[in-house]
Amino acid sequence: MDKHLRNTGSAAAGAVVLFFILLFVYTKLVGPIPFTVNNINTSKDTPFQVEGQGSASAAPDQATISFGVTKNSPAVSDAQSQTNNAIDSILNNLKKIGISDKDIKTTNYSVNPNYSFEGTQRITGYNVTQNIEVKIKDIKNTNRAVDTIIESGANLVGQIQFGFTDKSKVELEEKARKEAVDKAKQKAQSIAKIAGVRLGKIINVQELQQGGISPIPFLGREAESQPSKETNITPGENSVKLTIILTYEIN
Repeated sequence: MDKHLRNTGSAAAGAVVLFFILLFVYTKLVGPIPFTVNNINTSKDTPFQVEGQGSASAAPDQATISFGVTKNSPAVSDAQSQTNNAIDSILNNLKKIGISDKDIKTTNYSVNPNYSFEGTQRITGYNVTQNIEVKIKDIKNTNRAVDTIIESGANLVGQIQFGFTDKSKVELEEKARKEAVDKAKQKAQSIAKIAGVRLGKIINVQELQQGGISPIPFLGREAESQPSKETNITPGENSVKLTIILTYEIN
């Protein structure tokens, strides 16, 4: 009996040794045997997203006017003098109606030669242009400012852009934001009720702001030196629009 067990044990040991010898030879000739482990992560909390839109409108409380003066003369110094004198006159008159120095900004000053191509190319004169941007913080002063600019010698009037002071913009954004959040929460509760799930805590909030205030063209040509009647520009209303995306846990 003992002899039979010893023979069985020896055979098993021999088979194990043979297996490892064959495995060693196989890996040397073919390479390592690939092993693949699939790892799957699971969580009881599944994110759920909803979005809500909010908007708030109000009449703009400030305006920005872009204008300029361009003069042409055979001598560059003469063209500069004419341009500078016209700009000085305009700015002085703007200050008389309450526009502050800090709300006036030069956006461009250029000197360009004019050429004649008859026969040989030669310079016939110089064109000097200066562009100014004026911020009107009392929007009721907009029409008066435009008339003052033109009557004082501006021959380029570009566009008027209506907008909000920082304080007014913040107030509008807060109003639109509250509306967007309320709508997103209502939508989430409605969907959860219909789907038969329970909402967990909010784990992420994302805000997207839409649109902006588009510039309103005033004149696309050189302005007349004397307007036929008082300017009447109405700002209307501008709006701030927001989208809020809420991400919930689902319990």
